[in-house]
Amino acid sequence: VQLQASGGGLVQAGGSLRLSCAASGRTFSNYAMSWFRQAPGKEREFVAAINWSGGSTYYADSVKGRFTISRDTAKNTGYLQMNSLKPEDTAVYYCAARSAPFNSLTSYYAHAYPYWGQGTLVTVSS
Repeated sequence: VQLQASGGGLVQAGGSLRLSCAASGRTFSNYAMSWFRQAPGKEREFVAAINWSGGSTYYADSVKGRFTISRDTAKNTGYLQMNSLKPEDTAVYYCAARSAPFNSLTSYYAHAYPYWGQGTLVTVSS
């Protein structure tokens, strides 16, 4: 599975961005796609996830109510709509996938995902 993330950029606080993650190669009908982010000097952290089959979604507390994860199964593409952006949202955002549904015990951690996109930078100015 190859993942290609796009959509990052510079936005003012309070603004919005939509990230995309296009999947290609071998795809799995019953897998999960997630977004992680990594700010300078910090560890990579979970942001949101979606089960490709069924569409169940999961969010970090820090983005609940502001970010929305979705997917277009026909285009094999996942999205992260980010609204009400804050300077603390500044980070490189990565999409990731695993060939199993989201698991509340493990899927919040980067090591649970074997497939990663290249990252896209989101900068939120104050």
